[in-house]
Amino acid sequence: MKVTIVGASGETGKSIVNGLLASSENFEITALARESSINGPRYQALKELGVTVAAVDLAGSEEDLTKALAGAEVVICTLHVFDARDQINLASAAKKAGVKRFVPSFFATVAPPSNGVLSLRGEKEKVLNHIKEIYLPYTSIDVGWWYQITPPRLPSGRIDKFILMPPQGLVGEGNVPSAYTDNRDIGRYVAKIITDPRTLNKAVFAYSEVLTHRQIWGAVERASGEKLEYNYIPVETIETQRAEARKAAAADPGNMGAVMALAGADYGYSMNVRGDNAPEYAKYLGYLDAKELYPDLEFIKFDDFLAELIEGKVKRVYADNPMFGGK
Repeated sequence: MKVTIVGASGETGKSIVNGLLASSENFEITALARESSINGPRYQALKELGVTVAAVDLAGSEEDLTKALAGAEVVICTLHVFDARDQINLASAAKKAGVKRFVPSFFATVAPPSNGVLSLRGEKEKVLNHIKEIYLPYTSIDVGWWYQITPPRLPSGRIDKFILMPPQGLVGEGNVPSAYTDNRDIGRYVAKIITDPRTLNKAVFAYSEVLTHRQIWGAVERASGEKLEYNYIPVETIETQRAEARKAAAADPGNMGAVMALAGADYGYSMNVRGDNAPEYAKYLGYLDAKELYPDLEFIKFDDFLAELIEGKVKRVYADNPMFGGK
Protein backbone atom coordinates (compact mmCIF):
# COMPACT_ATOMS: atom_id res chain seq x y z
CA MET A 1 0.00 0.00 0.00
CA LYS A 2 1.35 3.41 -0.99
CA VAL A 3 1.06 5.91 1.85
CA THR A 4 1.95 9.59 1.65
CA ILE A 5 2.48 11.47 4.91
CA VAL A 6 2.48 15.25 5.22
CA GLY A 7 4.17 16.26 8.46
CA ALA A 8 6.21 13.09 8.88
CA SER A 9 9.00 14.79 10.83
CA GLY A 10 6.80 15.84 13.77
CA GLU A 11 6.04 13.82 16.90
CA THR A 12 2.86 12.22 15.54
CA GLY A 13 4.32 11.84 12.07
CA LYS A 14 7.39 10.00 13.36
CA SER A 15 5.20 7.64 15.37
CA ILE A 16 3.15 6.87 12.27
CA VAL A 17 6.24 6.22 10.15
CA ASN A 18 7.62 3.87 12.81
CA GLY A 19 4.28 2.10 13.14
CA LEU A 20 3.94 1.56 9.41
CA LEU A 21 7.51 0.29 9.08
CA ALA A 22 7.03 -2.15 11.98
CA SER A 23 3.76 -3.48 10.57
CA SER A 24 3.47 -6.83 8.81
CA GLU A 25 1.78 -4.96 5.95
CA ASN A 26 3.95 -3.80 3.06
CA PHE A 27 3.76 0.00 3.14
CA GLU A 28 5.58 2.20 0.62
CA ILE A 29 5.98 5.50 2.45
CA THR A 30 6.51 8.92 0.92
CA ALA A 31 7.01 11.98 3.10
CA LEU A 32 6.15 15.33 1.55
CA ALA A 33 8.11 18.29 2.88
CA ARG A 34 8.90 21.88 2.06
CA GLU A 35 11.84 22.35 -0.31
CA SER A 36 13.79 24.10 2.46
CA SER A 37 13.40 21.11 4.79
CA ILE A 38 14.03 18.00 2.70
CA ASN A 39 17.79 17.99 3.29
CA GLY A 40 17.54 18.74 7.00
CA PRO A 41 18.43 16.19 9.71
CA ARG A 42 14.82 15.17 10.39
CA TYR A 43 14.16 14.14 6.81
CA GLN A 44 17.62 12.65 6.40
CA ALA A 45 16.72 10.33 9.28
CA LEU A 46 13.53 9.33 7.46
CA LYS A 47 15.47 8.61 4.28
CA GLU A 48 17.75 6.29 6.24
CA LEU A 49 14.66 4.34 7.29
CA GLY A 50 13.72 3.82 3.65
CA VAL A 51 11.16 6.61 3.38
CA THR A 52 11.00 8.49 0.08
CA VAL A 53 11.16 12.24 0.69
CA ALA A 54 9.76 14.65 -1.90
CA ALA A 55 9.42 18.42 -1.97
CA VAL A 56 6.02 20.09 -2.12
CA ASP A 57 4.65 23.60 -1.77
CA LEU A 58 1.48 23.23 0.29
CA ALA A 59 0.43 26.71 -0.76
CA GLY A 60 1.09 25.93 -4.41
CA SER A 61 -1.33 25.22 -7.20
CA GLU A 62 -3.85 22.40 -6.99
CA GLU A 63 -2.32 20.96 -10.15
CA ASP A 64 1.13 20.68 -8.53
CA LEU A 65 -0.33 19.19 -5.35
CA THR A 66 -2.29 16.67 -7.40
CA LYS A 67 0.91 15.60 -9.15
CA ALA A 68 2.65 15.24 -5.77
CA LEU A 69 -0.11 12.89 -4.58
CA ALA A 70 -0.29 10.84 -7.79
CA GLY A 71 -0.26 7.12 -7.03
CA ALA A 72 -0.91 7.51 -3.31
CA GLU A 73 -3.61 5.22 -1.95
CA VAL A 74 -3.66 6.81 1.51
CA VAL A 75 -2.70 10.36 2.48
CA ILE A 76 -2.10 11.12 6.16
CA CYS A 77 -1.83 14.69 7.47
CA THR A 78 -0.09 15.44 10.74
CA LEU A 79 0.09 19.18 10.25
CA HIS A 80 -0.38 21.82 12.93
CA VAL A 81 -4.02 22.62 13.64
CA PHE A 82 -3.47 26.17 12.39
CA ASP A 83 -2.58 24.81 8.94
CA ALA A 84 -6.23 24.10 8.10
CA ARG A 85 -5.99 25.90 4.76
CA ASP A 86 -3.08 23.67 3.70
CA GLN A 87 -5.09 20.57 4.59
CA ILE A 88 -8.08 21.78 2.62
CA ASN A 89 -5.84 22.31 -0.41
CA LEU A 90 -4.38 18.83 0.06
CA ALA A 91 -7.83 17.29 0.33
CA SER A 92 -8.94 18.89 -2.93
CA ALA A 93 -5.79 17.64 -4.64
CA ALA A 94 -6.26 14.17 -3.13
CA LYS A 95 -9.74 14.01 -4.63
CA LYS A 96 -8.36 14.79 -8.08
CA ALA A 97 -5.49 12.34 -7.62
CA GLY A 98 -7.88 9.50 -6.82
CA VAL A 99 -6.67 8.94 -3.26
CA LYS A 100 -8.64 6.12 -1.65
CA ARG A 101 -8.41 7.35 1.96
CA PHE A 102 -7.53 10.75 3.40
CA VAL A 103 -6.62 11.00 7.09
CA PRO A 104 -6.85 14.61 8.32
CA SER A 105 -4.81 15.93 11.21
CA PHE A 106 -6.97 15.16 14.24
CA PHE A 107 -4.88 12.89 16.54
CA ALA A 108 -5.95 14.52 19.81
CA THR A 109 -8.72 14.35 22.39
CA VAL A 110 -12.39 13.71 21.73
CA ALA A 111 -14.54 16.84 21.88
CA PRO A 112 -17.80 18.20 20.44
CA PRO A 113 -17.52 19.06 16.71
CA SER A 114 -17.37 22.84 17.12
CA ASN A 115 -15.20 25.52 18.72
CA GLY A 116 -17.65 26.11 21.56
CA VAL A 117 -15.88 23.78 23.99
CA LEU A 118 -12.46 23.24 22.41
CA SER A 119 -11.40 26.21 20.30
CA LEU A 120 -8.95 24.24 18.15
CA ARG A 121 -11.57 21.64 17.31
CA GLY A 122 -13.41 24.09 15.10
CA GLU A 123 -10.37 24.37 12.83
CA LYS A 124 -10.23 20.61 12.43
CA GLU A 125 -13.92 20.41 11.67
CA LYS A 126 -13.49 22.92 8.84
CA VAL A 127 -11.16 20.44 7.16
CA LEU A 128 -13.49 17.49 7.78
CA ASN A 129 -16.49 19.40 6.45
CA HIS A 130 -14.58 20.19 3.26
CA ILE A 131 -13.64 16.52 2.88
CA LYS A 132 -17.30 15.57 3.12
CA GLU A 133 -18.36 18.31 0.72
CA ILE A 134 -16.15 16.86 -2.03
CA TYR A 135 -16.98 13.20 -1.25
CA LEU A 136 -13.36 12.33 -0.47
CA PRO A 137 -13.00 8.95 1.30
CA TYR A 138 -11.61 9.61 4.77
CA THR A 139 -10.89 8.36 8.25
CA SER A 140 -10.42 10.72 11.20
CA ILE A 141 -8.46 9.39 14.16
CA ASP A 142 -8.32 10.75 17.69
CA VAL A 143 -5.96 9.33 20.29
CA GLY A 144 -6.70 11.05 23.59
CA TRP A 145 -4.03 12.75 25.70
CA TRP A 146 -0.42 11.56 25.50
CA TYR A 147 1.24 9.77 28.41
CA GLN A 148 4.27 11.95 27.68
CA ILE A 149 2.48 15.12 28.85
CA THR A 150 0.51 13.54 31.69
CA PRO A 151 2.68 12.97 34.82
CA PRO A 152 2.90 15.65 37.53
CA ARG A 153 6.31 16.78 38.76
CA LEU A 154 8.09 14.80 41.45
CA PRO A 155 9.30 16.59 44.59
CA SER A 156 12.84 15.46 43.76
CA GLY A 157 12.67 16.99 40.28
CA ARG A 158 14.30 13.91 38.77
CA ILE A 159 11.88 13.61 35.83
CA ASP A 160 11.66 17.32 35.04
CA LYS A 161 13.86 17.11 31.95
CA PHE A 162 11.75 14.32 30.47
CA ILE A 163 8.23 15.74 30.87
CA LEU A 164 6.40 18.59 29.19
CA MET A 165 3.51 20.66 30.53
CA PRO A 166 3.09 18.79 33.84
CA PRO A 167 -0.37 19.31 35.39
CA GLN A 168 -0.51 21.79 38.27
CA GLY A 169 -3.02 19.75 40.25
CA LEU A 170 -6.08 17.54 40.24
CA VAL A 171 -9.21 19.15 38.82
CA GLY A 172 -12.29 19.09 41.04
CA GLU A 173 -12.20 15.87 43.06
CA GLY A 174 -9.83 14.28 40.55
CA ASN A 175 -12.29 11.58 39.55
CA VAL A 176 -13.22 12.42 35.93
CA PRO A 177 -12.05 9.61 33.60
CA SER A 178 -10.13 10.48 30.45
CA ALA A 179 -8.40 8.45 27.72
CA TYR A 180 -4.60 8.42 27.44
CA THR A 181 -2.15 6.98 24.91
CA ASP A 182 1.61 6.57 24.64
CA ASN A 183 2.46 8.56 21.52
CA ARG A 184 4.72 5.73 20.38
CA ASP A 185 1.59 3.59 19.96
CA ILE A 186 -0.18 6.00 17.60
CA GLY A 187 1.54 4.61 14.54
CA ARG A 188 0.69 1.04 15.47
CA TYR A 189 -2.98 1.95 15.65
CA VAL A 190 -2.79 3.86 12.37
CA ALA A 191 -1.24 0.88 10.57
CA LYS A 192 -4.30 -1.16 11.51
CA ILE A 193 -6.89 1.53 10.87
CA ILE A 194 -5.84 2.55 7.35
CA THR A 195 -5.98 -1.04 6.08
CA ASP A 196 -9.38 -1.77 7.63
CA PRO A 197 -12.46 -1.33 5.39
CA ARG A 198 -14.63 -0.96 8.51
CA THR A 199 -13.02 2.40 9.28
CA LEU A 200 -13.58 4.04 5.89
CA ASN A 201 -15.61 7.25 6.20
CA LYS A 202 -15.63 6.86 9.98
CA ALA A 203 -14.08 8.47 13.04
CA VAL A 204 -11.95 6.16 15.19
CA PHE A 205 -10.92 6.61 18.83
CA ALA A 206 -7.59 4.86 19.39
CA TYR A 207 -6.44 5.05 23.01
CA SER A 208 -4.60 2.92 25.55
CA GLU A 209 -5.97 3.49 29.06
CA VAL A 210 -8.76 5.41 30.76
CA LEU A 211 -7.56 7.10 33.95
CA THR A 212 -8.63 9.73 36.47
CA HIS A 213 -6.30 12.31 38.00
CA ARG A 214 -6.37 10.39 41.27
CA GLN A 215 -5.32 7.21 39.49
CA ILE A 216 -2.52 9.06 37.70
CA TRP A 217 -1.19 10.57 40.94
CA GLY A 218 -1.33 7.18 42.62
CA ALA A 219 0.48 5.47 39.75
CA VAL A 220 3.25 8.09 39.78
CA GLU A 221 3.68 7.67 43.54
CA ARG A 222 3.98 3.89 43.22
CA ALA A 223 6.45 4.10 40.35
CA SER A 224 8.66 6.75 41.95
CA GLY A 225 8.39 5.95 45.64
CA GLU A 226 7.83 9.66 46.28
CA LYS A 227 4.86 11.31 47.97
CA LEU A 228 3.10 13.84 45.74
CA GLU A 229 1.23 16.95 46.76
CA TYR A 230 -2.48 16.56 46.04
CA ASN A 231 -3.33 20.09 44.96
CA TYR A 232 -7.04 20.07 44.14
CA ILE A 233 -8.08 22.83 41.72
CA PRO A 234 -11.75 23.85 42.04
CA VAL A 235 -13.84 23.52 38.90
CA GLU A 236 -14.81 27.17 39.32
CA THR A 237 -11.14 28.14 39.02
CA ILE A 238 -10.81 26.22 35.75
CA GLU A 239 -13.95 27.89 34.39
CA THR A 240 -12.72 31.36 35.41
CA GLN A 241 -9.29 30.80 33.85
CA ARG A 242 -10.91 29.60 30.65
CA ALA A 243 -13.24 32.61 30.46
CA GLU A 244 -10.28 34.95 30.92
CA ALA A 245 -8.27 33.10 28.27
CA ARG A 246 -11.17 33.35 25.81
CA LYS A 247 -11.46 37.07 26.41
CA ALA A 248 -7.71 37.59 25.88
CA ALA A 249 -7.65 35.54 22.67
CA ALA A 250 -10.70 37.36 21.29
CA ALA A 251 -9.11 40.72 22.02
CA ASP A 252 -5.89 39.81 20.20
CA PRO A 253 -6.47 36.84 17.85
CA GLY A 254 -3.05 37.29 16.27
CA ASN A 255 -1.29 36.77 19.61
CA MET A 256 -0.10 33.16 19.47
CA GLY A 257 0.63 33.16 23.19
CA ALA A 258 -2.99 34.06 23.94
CA VAL A 259 -4.28 31.49 21.46
CA MET A 260 -2.16 28.73 22.97
CA ALA A 261 -3.18 29.74 26.49
CA LEU A 262 -6.81 29.40 25.43
CA ALA A 263 -6.10 26.00 23.88
CA GLY A 264 -4.60 24.80 27.16
CA ALA A 265 -7.56 26.11 29.16
CA ASP A 266 -10.02 24.52 26.73
CA TYR A 267 -8.32 21.12 26.88
CA GLY A 268 -8.37 21.15 30.67
CA TYR A 269 -12.03 22.12 30.75
CA SER A 270 -13.10 19.62 28.09
CA MET A 271 -11.16 16.67 29.53
CA ASN A 272 -11.26 17.22 33.26
CA VAL A 273 -14.52 19.09 33.86
CA ARG A 274 -16.89 17.99 31.10
CA GLY A 275 -15.33 14.54 30.64
CA ASP A 276 -15.47 14.71 26.83
CA ASN A 277 -12.32 12.65 26.26
CA ALA A 278 -13.85 9.31 27.23
CA PRO A 279 -14.86 6.22 25.22
CA GLU A 280 -18.54 6.55 26.17
CA TYR A 281 -18.78 10.10 24.82
CA ALA A 282 -16.79 9.14 21.72
CA LYS A 283 -19.35 6.44 20.96
CA TYR A 284 -22.15 8.97 21.40
CA LEU A 285 -20.45 11.11 18.76
CA GLY A 286 -20.25 8.13 16.40
CA TYR A 287 -16.63 7.07 16.84
CA LEU A 288 -15.56 3.47 16.38
CA ASP A 289 -13.56 2.18 19.36
CA ALA A 290 -10.14 0.81 18.38
CA LYS A 291 -10.14 -1.50 21.39
CA GLU A 292 -13.20 -3.24 19.99
CA LEU A 293 -11.80 -3.25 16.45
CA TYR A 294 -8.37 -4.62 17.46
CA PRO A 295 -8.69 -6.40 20.81
CA ASP A 296 -5.38 -8.23 20.35
CA LEU A 297 -3.27 -5.13 19.73
CA GLU A 298 -0.84 -4.81 22.64
CA PHE A 299 -0.40 -1.25 23.84
CA ILE A 300 2.08 0.35 26.23
CA LYS A 301 0.57 0.42 29.70
CA PHE A 302 0.77 3.62 31.72
CA ASP A 303 2.61 1.83 34.52
CA ASP A 304 5.20 0.57 32.03
CA PHE A 305 5.63 4.07 30.62
CA LEU A 306 6.17 5.40 34.14
CA ALA A 307 8.81 2.75 34.82
CA GLU A 308 10.70 3.91 31.72
CA LEU A 309 10.22 7.53 32.75
CA ILE A 310 11.64 7.00 36.24
CA GLU A 311 14.63 5.19 34.73
CA GLY A 312 15.25 8.10 32.35
CA LYS A 313 14.56 6.05 29.23
CA VAL A 314 11.76 8.23 27.85
CA LYS A 315 12.55 11.00 25.39
CA ARG A 316 11.01 14.39 26.02
CA VAL A 317 8.51 15.23 23.31
CA TYR A 318 9.02 18.37 21.22
CA ALA A 319 12.61 18.58 22.41
CA ASP A 320 13.57 20.36 19.18
CA ASN A 321 10.49 22.59 18.93
CA PRO A 322 11.02 26.19 20.13
CA MET A 323 7.25 26.61 20.64
CA PHE A 324 7.52 24.11 23.51
CA GLY A 325 10.83 25.26 24.92
CA GLY A 326 12.96 23.05 22.67
CA LYS A 327 16.05 24.00 20.73
